[in-house]
Amino acid sequence: SGGVLDQDYEMFEQQTPHRLVKHELLTDSAGAGEWRGGLGVETIFEIGSEDTQLVTFGDGDFEPAFGLFGGKDAGLNFIRLHYPDGSTVVPRNKDLITGVPKGTVYHQVASGGGGYGNPKKRDRKVLAEEVRNGVISKEASLHVSNVALRDPKTGKPTRVGFKVNDKGRKVRVAKGSGVEIDV
Repeated sequence: SGGVLDQDYEMFEQQTPHRLVKHELLTDSAGAGEWRGGLGVETIFEIGSEDTQLVTFGDGDFEPAFGLFGGKDAGLNFIRLHYPDGSTVVPRNKDLITGVPKGTVYHQVASGGGGYGNPKKRDRKVLAEEVRNGVISKEASLHVSNVALRDPKTGKPTRVGFKVNDKGRKVRVAKGSGVEIDV
């Protein structure tokens, strides 16, 4: 379910001593394809009781949701427990963890579904809308869809290189003109 079917978090906070920090759809978590897989979810909450027990289950931490017929795989799932003493525990895919102390931060990514079909066939208008809406990042849309960037100087499609600008940032530049490309 990618965490979408989890209980209502207002009720979760009312019925447990834990505090929800974040629960939202995760940009770039779905596999690319002519039809994109569903988005995954990132959840972070702080454990509010001593000696808490956690049960983890699932297999997506070592094998992602796969794409079909040229569609790309989704990302991997993970759970990390950041203890108040600074240590981090990464549970196995099926695990019982006991003695979790108050103040531990539970961080989970339940990644999305795999894509279906060749990503290069995805409608460009839909792709642009997905970038505008935060479904995918501009970086990811350029990587998987083979979109050409335009040279800011000439307005024509260009090959892209990289350089470090005067502010010390790695930036894209048009190969032909050497002009920085804002992505």
